[in-house]
Amino acid sequence: MLVAERQQKIVELVNIRKSIRVSELSESFNVTEETIRRDLEKLEKENKLKRSHGGAVSIQEEDLDVSEREITNVNEKRAIANAAAELVESGDRIIVDASTTAWYMAKVLQNIPLTVITNSIKVSIELSKKDKIEVISTGGRLNTKSMSYLGPLAERSLDMYHVNKCFMSCRGLHLENGLSDSNEEQALLKKKMAEQSDQVIVMVDSSKFGVKGFSKIAPLSKARQVITDSKINPGVKTRLEENQLTVRIADI
Repeated sequence: MLVAERQQKIVELVNIRKSIRVSELSESFNVTEETIRRDLEKLEKENKLKRSHGGAVSIQEEDLDVSEREITNVNEKRAIANAAAELVESGDRIIVDASTTAWYMAKVLQNIPLTVITNSIKVSIELSKKDKIEVISTGGRLNTKSMSYLGPLAERSLDMYHVNKCFMSCRGLHLENGLSDSNEEQALLKKKMAEQSDQVIVMVDSSKFGVKGFSKIAPLSKARQVITDSKINPGVKTRLEENQLTVRIADI
């Protein structure tokens, strides 16, 4: 078995089992425990799992604290946010999710006449500094890890609005499985955001491609454009374009 194939199967096993020990993986793949530890170290750096004492745990259901997300793939997220902000025009009505990339996007948005609907407290605070931008909060139940509003109230509030652009990130973008997230409530709200928008623009760094998050947001066909970084696999880029998606590469 090739190294890349073994590592992919390790990720699949971890996601199915939620947690697994090094000794079990060593026995399953008939390699040394030291080899497995090197695999897990590499996979953790790629944000595909999280190492634990004696093994690894899945990150698919893990709702990371916003402070942890802010220090992950920072350069890529800032570049993607800058590229996304360039797509916003005066008079637009947009929805922005509670991702870290959305927060970076809020920081660089021009102070021009806009209406921005968001479930993010951090995005709302950032945009409050720009007097020409009208900010509408979804309200709902506060999730203190993501500093965002979630739940049925947040979802129902979106029924009142229709926007021309929706900017969202997600935990995984898979060619067959579509867009997904690690948290069911986040996924349901993002699904509603997409439904209320003329076009969905997905902001994801290249580590998210090929990942299947725990909760499905929407099929890939729901998106109009993907903004990512230059590390995207050329084959994946081609497949996305074959699915009628515009792929925009952000300069880091």
